[in-house]
Amino acid sequence: MTRSAEQTLDWTDRVLEVEVGAVAHGGHCVARHEGRVLFVRHALPGETVRAVVTDDQGGSFCLADAISVLTPSPDRVAPPCTWARAGGCGGCDFQHVSPETQRVLKTTVLREQLSRLGGLESDVVVEELPGGPLGWRQRIRLAVDDEGRAGLRAHHSHEVVPIADCLLAPSGMLPDLLERPWQPGSHVEVAVDATGERRIGTRSRQRAAGRDWELSPGAFWQVHPHLADTLAGVVGEWAAAPAGAAAWDLYGGVGLFAAVLAEQVGFEGSVTVVESSRTAVADGERALADLPQVVFRTGRVEQVLRSLPDPAVVVADPPRKGLQKQMVTAICDRAPERVVYVACDPASLGRDVKLFAERGYELAQVRSFDAFPMTHHMESVALFTRS
Repeated sequence: MTRSAEQTLDWTDRVLEVEVGAVAHGGHCVARHEGRVLFVRHALPGETVRAVVTDDQGGSFCLADAISVLTPSPDRVAPPCTWARAGGCGGCDFQHVSPETQRVLKTTVLREQLSRLGGLESDVVVEELPGGPLGWRQRIRLAVDDEGRAGLRAHHSHEVVPIADCLLAPSGMLPDLLERPWQPGSHVEVAVDATGERRIGTRSRQRAAGRDWELSPGAFWQVHPHLADTLAGVVGEWAAAPAGAAAWDLYGGVGLFAAVLAEQVGFEGSVTVVESSRTAVADGERALADLPQVVFRTGRVEQVLRSLPDPAVVVADPPRKGLQKQMVTAICDRAPERVVYVACDPASLGRDVKLFAERGYELAQVRSFDAFPMTHHMESVALFTRS
């Protein structure tokens, strides 16, 4: 197919019968039709489905949703949620997949990204967290449509899908809120805190790393109730910051990992948290007021770290785009013995694995957790050591 022919193609709204191949990053599976690739949601490897094309930019691939299954996979289950379907809520990619197979698919994606982008073969397995596949999401931001109805966004869309409940949320968290009228075009922040109380647009309390945290609305905190403690444990084990040393906690939020590092370096050491959100910094300073060795710096990481003392250990928890070349270079130039990298996107992690290797840091360990059941998302932790 020539480039000019590709640019004139538009299969949007066409219904195609396709055989589904391997899982791909992003909650899709790969299919092919007439020389083009389709990334199909709501399908499973090995199935034959009818899929409607939802987005076609005229290139070598387009996006589609499975709308009927002609040959189902043995791993297919009935989605527990009415809105987890083509044209429905965009939050869940894998409700049609058994929980065990969800983790297999995520493991496949993670290993493929580490291999293809990082040049590294790994036997990492996405691990289950306690609590099961439903009722785990303790923080939700509802969108409100032009008629004042609260709901969740459709997939890759600003459209608000009115719903009656979300099964990922704890029971009773949302139904009465979804029945109320709200200011059109606004958002509603809802959280269930460590005490089990529901907070609507107000501070919430969480507990992790052996201490209590009071969080402002919108302040970052892991939505799975077991993830913050799990990550703090892995980060602490792998960081192993020497007593009296300097450590960095980059993109540090309220300082969850800084609390762990502070215990390791002691009062003779230092932990610098770099975070761009003033709200998160204020929350963190209040939570860690008993740790004078922890200092918060507000600003963009790439600018602030130029003035920091050389670290023995770096912990970094960047946004979905990952560290990228500029930040990997900036960290490695300061020659820490270890870098503990928390990654929420396997493609970004795979790319950054290669960047660290080019700077003389090898991937010593990696673990990954199914912190977002029913979705394609996962949370990984990687340890890099200077070779």
